[in-house]
Amino acid sequence: MVESYFAATETEMRQLGADLGPRLLVGDTVLLEGSLGAGKTTLIRGLIQRLGWMGEVRSPTFNLIQLYPTSPPILHADLYRLAGATGLGLEDEFDTRICLIEWPDRLGSLINPDRCWRIEIEVFDDGRNVRMTSPRSE
Repeated sequence: MVESYFAATETEMRQLGADLGPRLLVGDTVLLEGSLGAGKTTLIRGLIQRLGWMGEVRSPTFNLIQLYPTSPPILHADLYRLAGATGLGLEDEFDTRICLIEWPDRLGSLINPDRCWRIEIEVFDDGRNVRMTSPRSE
C-alpha cells in the first residue's frame, strides 16, 4: 500500500512519524530515503516519542546505531558515513525490534523486503512530499 503526504513544517513531519508508530510491529524495518536535511530524523523523532521515549532523539550519524527501550523496542541506524552495513550486527536485531534505517542503500542484501516499509522524502521550497510504502495492506 502506498500513501502520500505533504508536510510544510517540522511539526507536521514529527506528526507523520507519530502517526506511523502505532502501525509498526516488532520485526518491521523502516527504510528512510531522502537528501541530507530532508527530515528523516525529524520523522523518526516523532515516531520514537509516540512509542514512549521521553528523552532526546538525536541522529546517530556519528555513533551509527541508537537503541531505544520503547514498547516495542527500536533500533535507529544512520548509515550515511558507511559504504556498507556488513559487520554491524543489524541483522541480529531485525526480528526483535522495529528497525529505523537512514541511508538504507548501504544495507545491501540485509534487507527483508517482506517486512520493509519504505519512506521517501522529497524536499521542495514550501515543504516535503513524503511517500510511504507498507509491506502489508491495512
